[in-house]
Amino acid sequence: MMTLISSTEMLQIARKNKYAVGAFNVHTLEMLQAVVEAAVETQSPLIIQSTVGTVKHLGPDYIAEAAKVAADRTGLPIALHLDHCTDFSTIVQCIRAGYTSVMIDASMFAFEENVERTLKVMEIALAAGVNVEAELGKVGGVEDDIVVAEHEALLADPEDCRLFIERTGVLTLAPAIGTAHGIYKGEPNIDFDRIAKIAEIVDVPLVLHGGSGIPAEQVKKAVALGMSKMNVATELRIAFSNAIKDVFAANVEENDPRKYMVPAKEAVKRLAIEKMELCGCIGKAGDLR
Repeated sequence: MMTLISSTEMLQIARKNKYAVGAFNVHTLEMLQAVVEAAVETQSPLIIQSTVGTVKHLGPDYIAEAAKVAADRTGLPIALHLDHCTDFSTIVQCIRAGYTSVMIDASMFAFEENVERTLKVMEIALAAGVNVEAELGKVGGVEDDIVVAEHEALLADPEDCRLFIERTGVLTLAPAIGTAHGIYKGEPNIDFDRIAKIAEIVDVPLVLHGGSGIPAEQVKKAVALGMSKMNVATELRIAFSNAIKDVFAANVEENDPRKYMVPAKEAVKRLAIEKMELCGCIGKAGDLR
């Protein structure tokens, strides 16, 4: 019997072996099942993620129990992560429910306050054996109700990253390197030199935010340079929704949720497998057993 695990060791192993773990934002039980089935089929480690909005929508205990069932049934290394949270009480609530990784996003504050807020989360998370992710710089785009305009997106300074980890002891870092949340209107402008510099001077796993729609070669390059976790959200939502729209386009009278949820689930599963291939984590579940 396998239970949910912290993503700390999972991501440290990924960093050491130069691959990334796919981290997928899910909003329904079917989406959660789809990414789990993708991990089973490919024998990949998996990070299931939910945004604060989804936590409010479904309840942290419902999400955590579903993820625990997945880990128990499959025997795969699965972590459950709270994405982009600015609120301390929500983080506490999710840790109590059984989340094994949390992100404290205080990147909109000055450096010192980001350090202070991250330390506060580290204190409770470490005691519970939970991984903590923090962000430096600002990733552009929209994530739930966090909106960062293009002109406000700031790239992370490598020396700040080193100092931030030294000060906080944070276990995973999401540095802003030119990606954005949502779907790109043109080619993403990723600063690969910055990724290389940050990976060179810090020893914690790095997280690639805004993983939807990044061209395959750019994902592979970012992973090779040191990104150990890739977040995918918007593309999954689009695949899920489009599959449902296709069912209704073919039969506007359809009223059996199973008839549209099954193809929606299949669409998410196919996309998740594609992303796992890009991350290079297929067949790596055994690294954690």
